[in-house]
Amino acid sequence: MEEKFIIKLITNCFLQYSKESADLNTEDLEGMYQKVLQEKTENPHEGLHDIVNDIVYEYLTQ
Repeated sequence: MEEKFIIKLITNCFLQYSKESADLNTEDLEGMYQKVLQEKTENPHEGLHDIVNDIVYEYLTQ
């Protein structure tokens, strides 16, 4: 999948939660990107936006 597209989805998802993604470092974004790819591979029928939302929510509630 296109890495830039998924990173943009992650960034936009942070804005939905009224959180700035500017405070994210590259390692955090890369980690979330890898989780999205893994989850999409394990659950190919689940929507990409749903996966991204779940991962961002999990990150914010840690």
